Formats: sequence, structure tokens, C-alpha cells
Amino acid sequence: MTYPNLDAYIAPATARAEIWRSLVGLTLIAATYFAALFGGLGLIGLVFGKFELAMVLTAMDRAGSPFGLVMVLASFVPLALGTLLVTRLLHRRAIATLLGPGAGRDFARVFGLLMIAVLAIASLSAFEPQLAKSTPASVLLAWLPLAAPLLFVQIAAEELVFRGYLLQQIAARTGNRVLWMGVPAALFGLLHYAPGAHGTTALFLALWAMGFGLLAADLTARAGNLGPALAFHLANNVSAIFLIALYGQLDGLSLYTLVLNIRDPWAMAPYLAMDSLSMLVFWLLARLMLRR
Repeated sequence: MTYPNLDAYIAPATARAEIWRSLVGLTLIAATYFAALFGGLGLIGLVFGKFELAMVLTAMDRAGSPFGLVMVLASFVPLALGTLLVTRLLHRRAIATLLGPGAGRDFARVFGLLMIAVLAIASLSAFEPQLAKSTPASVLLAWLPLAAPLLFVQIAAEELVFRGYLLQQIAARTGNRVLWMGVPAALFGLLHYAPGAHGTTALFLALWAMGFGLLAADLTARAGNLGPALAFHLANNVSAIFLIALYGQLDGLSLYTLVLNIRDPWAMAPYLAMDSLSMLVFWLLARLMLRR
């Protein structure tokens, strides 16, 4: 499988693709994120007091309320900003090069069809016995003007880091797709590995995230820009956060929740299989739209 558009996408990174520079850049992105996150939380504690800070941390821990979910989504703003600053200041290239040529066009080409697929697949869950109503539609609509842009910030931050910055920096050094596809996807999966919260299911959720990263990298390389990966990620997260969420997992604004023991791999297996199948369907639809 060849990617004729990949060279143009990684070309801006080739001038400053030294391994040391990429490692420093990744460290600075992480440092910016954590400094802003903990600095912001510290400021809340300083201005409003320890009790209010504890309430914010509790709300963010499971994001089971609209406020908690919005706060979690907002926490990705410094990740996006850190990536943009590192690209501009350390690598001395335009921020737009992370997106690639035609990103907006390809996002628009893909996203509409993916959302139709999201709604179709969600409707199949209507008679699922583990499904329960959660957030009233009126509450979701009231919070959507704030939550929807922040959801886009969340998925954009992750795509800018993994399928933008990391993919470009690695691919500019080597044409080995095991590295430029595999390393960002493996790191993406590792960051989703949470055995404390998910028990023995954590490994399978991390592998799912790694698979998602590989498919998003394929779409990025095929299009030569981040547009399809952004659409792919956004459609997936709209489904998982606003339509049907796992109970206790970022379900503060979900219309419905699946009430499952997330720590039980046998209880989760059918749903992970369904999620994996849905992810493959979204990927194939995105690829189909890119061929038009």
C-alpha cells in the first residue's frame, strides 16, 4: 500500500526532524500541558478555596455531570496550544503545516457521512437491555454550545500531537511505516491504559485505542492532511460522549448510558467487539469518501 500524498504532508518537517529535537518537542508539549493543568487547578484552589477545588476535582474524576465533562474537555486546550507553540518556535514552521493542505476540505467530505453512520449504529442499540436513559435532551442542548467546541478541541489536540506532530517528525526521518504509524499509535494506546480504573479490561481498551491510532494514521497518510482523521475522531467521540456513553465514563452529557461492569472483560467483550466493528466501518467509509 502506497501513500502518494504523504510526502507533501511531511515535507515541512524534514528541515528540523532531528531525533533530539523531536524528543525535546514532545517533552515540552507534555510539560506545557501539565504545567497549565496543575497551574489552573492550583489557581482555582488559591482563588476559591480548597473545598471548591475538591469539588472540581471530584467532578472531573468521572465527568458524570455536565460541568465535570466540560472541565475535562477544557483540560485539552493546553495540549493543543503546547503542540502549536512547539511546532512554531522549536521547529520554526507554520502551525498550518500540522494540518496539511486541504484538511478542511477533506474533513467536510468525510464527516457528514460518518455522522449518518453514527446515528444509524446508535439506533441499533435502542433495544439493548443494558441501555438506560441519562441526560435529558434539553440539558444536552443547553450545554452543547460550550461542550461541542470543547469536544472538537479535545479530539484536535490528540490528532495534532499523534497524527500531526509525531507522525510527521518520525516519517520525516524514516519511510518505515511500522515506525511512523506504529509509534504514535502505541503511545496513544499507552495513554489510554488505566488499570486502576478499568481493571483487567484496561489492556483491551488500550489495544482498541492503539487500533484507532493506526486507522487514523492510515487516513492521514492517504489524504496527506489531518482532515479525515479529525472527522474520524470527532464522529467516534460524538457517539461515545453525547449519544451513548459507558456509565461512569465521561457520561455527563450522554443521552443514554450502557450500565456495565467495565472491570469485567467478559461483560465488556461484546461491546468492545461492536465498537471495534463500528470503528472499522467508519474507517472504510472515510476511505471511500477519499477516493471520490
